[in-house]
Amino acid sequence: MKPLLLACLLLCPALAVVAQEYKLGPDSLERAPGVPKGRVEKFAFADSKVFPETTRDGWIYIPSQYDGSKPAALMVFQDGGGYVGETGQQRVPIVFDNLIAKGEMPVTIGVFINPGMRGANGSNRSFEYDSLGGAYAKFLIDELLPFVAQKYSVKFTDDPDLRALCGMSSGAICAFTVAWERPDQFRKVLSQIGSFTNIRGGNVYPSWIRKTERKPIRVFLQDGSNDLNNLHGNWPLANQEMASALAFMGYDFQFVLGTGSHSGQHGGTILPDSLRWLWRPALASLPKPVTKDNLAGDEALSKVFADGGKPGDWELVGDGYGFTDGACGDAQGNFYFSDLPKSLVYRVAVGETKPVAWLEGGPKISGLKFGPDGKLYAATQGQGTNNTKKIIVIDPATKAIETVATDVQPNDLIVSKTGWIYFTDTGAGQVVGVPITARNLPRPHPVAGGINKPNGIALSADQRMLVVSEYGGTNAWSFLIGEDGGLKGGEKNLELRTPAGKIDSGGDGMTTDAAGRYWITSHLGIQMFDVGGRMGGIVSRPQDKGTVSCAFAGPGRSYLYVCNADKVYRRKTLTEGAKVP
Repeated sequence: MKPLLLACLLLCPALAVVAQEYKLGPDSLERAPGVPKGRVEKFAFADSKVFPETTRDGWIYIPSQYDGSKPAALMVFQDGGGYVGETGQQRVPIVFDNLIAKGEMPVTIGVFINPGMRGANGSNRSFEYDSLGGAYAKFLIDELLPFVAQKYSVKFTDDPDLRALCGMSSGAICAFTVAWERPDQFRKVLSQIGSFTNIRGGNVYPSWIRKTERKPIRVFLQDGSNDLNNLHGNWPLANQEMASALAFMGYDFQFVLGTGSHSGQHGGTILPDSLRWLWRPALASLPKPVTKDNLAGDEALSKVFADGGKPGDWELVGDGYGFTDGACGDAQGNFYFSDLPKSLVYRVAVGETKPVAWLEGGPKISGLKFGPDGKLYAATQGQGTNNTKKIIVIDPATKAIETVATDVQPNDLIVSKTGWIYFTDTGAGQVVGVPITARNLPRPHPVAGGINKPNGIALSADQRMLVVSEYGGTNAWSFLIGEDGGLKGGEKNLELRTPAGKIDSGGDGMTTDAAGRYWITSHLGIQMFDVGGRMGGIVSRPQDKGTVSCAFAGPGRSYLYVCNADKVYRRKTLTEGAKVP
């Protein structure tokens, strides 16, 4: 169908195509001769801590070919009762039996689970299925699947590429949400008439997909041009938005738009082919992200990472630390960071990949930056048993340490080419300024306040502006820097994305690249913004722990280094760090 005609059909109900009748094919109607029948058993589950006081029915399908000698692939169906029957629209056990026997999908155990019921008539379906975030994933991974595996003495594979999810309507967006939140557990999604609309905020997914590093998931979308158009949104348009966003980021996906309505008829008819596509071998290479419509100022992830990047691009630099922080690069590309509780500073030489202890037995450092004099300035959290916090300066040649400012509560800092140190006082909600020439200056004066737990701090590439992240809020502030070093014109110019269910972004350490982009660590990962404050994308965290600071260093100063709790990682970019003073 031509795009213009399709758009007209979707937007002009009077011209809508009459839904055709879809009929099941041979792989759905009956088992082929000689195909063994898998076993289906029903169970009840009422022990959820994630969704307390809920009860639900479930079923397990175990293929005849499964003998327990090795773990089976897994596919979880939401609204399981609508999939497990052999006389309905889906008839999954028959389809599984036929496809497994023909080798068109792996030996796969199916788990079919209904939404929870609270009380006699209280369905928990919308809350469980339409809500964003990781709650339902936690329910599946930590509660339901261990229960099923133990009850039926089966083994599910741990390989996320052999674990799939399926659902229709709200069950479909639920399936996608689980894979989106936990691609380490599930990497295949079959969505039928998916509710990617504003029932509980799911309409954000297309924009999230476009501005989040491509995740290692495969997605099959099905919808019909006569699907719903109601107060929550337009289902056909929403699914087209999803398909367009997946294409933009170079996902392995398929979208089939028929003429059906909000039912499982079309999805059931094409279920065998959907499963063949979903379980086909991995692609030799993923599609390229779409870049042709990005304008000159559009800072998409494809501009800074080859092919838009992927989470597996992170390279481990070092591990086994107490808590890493203070990511910092010098003008030559050498990288420095601190192991804060152990009072150590490490250095990774520009041509090397492994850290070497550079300063031992010094203060506990939470922030490090080089100044225009070539010296290293630091925000400290005390030394040994002395918890007195200071701003200090370290001579790289001699390792001699001098105190710049006392009676301070510094978190992170930045040093300008004009000779000003700016540091965040998180508890006071302030930014404090002190000249690099100061020594033992008590209680330097704040230059900005009223910030919700200020944490990370950076300069614009031209050093005319100062940017400060809010750990307790959802913004980063930008300030103009006056000739006297003072700050003025503060604006909440950058808006950070927050995880579902959280009210704060966890904005933490940050850095700037040569093109003026700001890179801010947060709960969700490293959030990248263009020079005007528009988000360009979110880069995944290397591991599921706090990512607290980042810096450009390495050859060409083109590697993004991050301090990620007990480890340090780096990855190659297509940009380079802003000039070090």
